[in-house]
Formats: sequence, structure tokens, C-alpha cells
Amino acid sequence: MDIKIIPALLCLGLFLIFAMPLSVGIVNLGNCAGMGVCGILTLIFIFWGRFASFIEKSWEKPLGKVLISLVGAFTVVSVVLAVFISVFMVKASDDPPRDENTTIVVLGCKVKNGAPSRMLARRLEAAYDYLSEHESVCAVVSGGKGDDEAISEAQCMKEWLVNKGIAPERIYMEDRSVNTEENLRFSKEIISANGLPEKITLVTDSYHQLRAEMIAEKQDIKAYNISGYTSWYLVPTYWVREWFGVVYYKIFG
Repeated sequence: MDIKIIPALLCLGLFLIFAMPLSVGIVNLGNCAGMGVCGILTLIFIFWGRFASFIEKSWEKPLGKVLISLVGAFTVVSVVLAVFISVFMVKASDDPPRDENTTIVVLGCKVKNGAPSRMLARRLEAAYDYLSEHESVCAVVSGGKGDDEAISEAQCMKEWLVNKGIAPERIYMEDRSVNTEENLRFSKEIISANGLPEKITLVTDSYHQLRAEMIAEKQDIKAYNISGYTSWYLVPTYWVREWFGVVYYKIFG
């Protein structure tokens, strides 16, 4: 068997994993970039002889040498940066509070037909588990109402938690925000106005924790975190999307 078929099959397998979220209507920069890179690598390994010949001939020309060098440098920098960001994403994915002197902040996500989407439900499950075990802790559920949502994300989250048995007086709604920066800014206002503990514990998906903590730090918020479960086939797509999100936030804030 041609040894090049092994990396080709691996790249094809990754391509299919990145494509899987399409079946549930998820299309974003993460799976588009993942499918693009994996598709290109699959073709390179399948047609390795032609690819190597093309590179060799291009290298003999000054312009080709410059272009190949630029692509090579960009590739190396991108891989190093992705690994570097991933290390910090892993570190940020699990940092629970040290005691009960904290306020849970559940970051909003899509609401479908008045009910939490799969990802939002997983965040709520993580919040519910913690609130059930720490009855002195209160929560701020944070998320406004999108044009395609029947109710605000905050209202949906509060109803879900109350139906599961969490006392309504322990849940504060922040229903104006449209992004993570506003989630945290408006939640901070609610926490201050109601005399809740200022150390917050973010509840979101593991891949999102790093960027959420970066945004919190910019607002002088000390944040711990609890992560909701993410289906395995969605992790690569959203993980790659976060690479772009972290870089974009560091550059443009």
C-alpha cells in the first residue's frame, strides 16, 4: 500500500468531521476553514507526485521561490499560533470556583421555538448541577432576544432552571445583551446593583472559556468557569472558530 494513502485518509476523515455540523445547520468560519484545509491536504497527498513536481519547478523561478517561502512561513506561524492558543484554551476550560463566594453567570446561546438549543441546554445543565450543590449561590442568566427568537435567552434560561427546581429568587435575568462583551458588562451591573458576590463563575462551552475570560479581564472581572458538555463532532468546528475569535479579539478588542 502506498504510504501516502494514510495521511490522505486521515485528512479525509478530518474533512468529514468538520462537515458533520452541516447536518444540523451549523456553518461558520471553523468548519469552513477546517474543510478547506483538510480538503486541500487530502488532494495534495493523493496527487503527491504532481504536487512535488509543481513545487520543484516553481522553486526554480524567483517569483515562485518568494511565493513558496511566504506560504511556508504563513503555514508555520499559523500552526504555532494555533497550538499556542489551544494550550491556553485547554487551561481555561476547567477552573471552578474555590468557594461559594461567587455569582454564576450563564452566557446565552440560541433559543429555538421558546426552548434552549442543544448548546444552551448543556450550559444550563452545568449551571443546574452547580446551583443544586451550592444552595447559597445565585445566578445571572444573560442573553437578549434575537429577531428569530420567540423569547429572550435570559427568560428561556430562567424558566428552564426554575422548572428543574432552582428557586426563582436565586436567578437574575439580564435580557439586553447581544454578545459576550455585553453579557458580562450588563451582568456586572446586575451583580453590583443587587449586592451579589463580585467574583463570577462563567458557564459556557469549554472552547469559549478563554475568550470569555479575556473579555472579563478587560472589564476588571475576576472570573472562574464551569464548562458545559459539547458534542464531540462539534468540538473541532467551534475550536477552530475560536482560534480566529481569539486572534480577532487580541487585534481589534
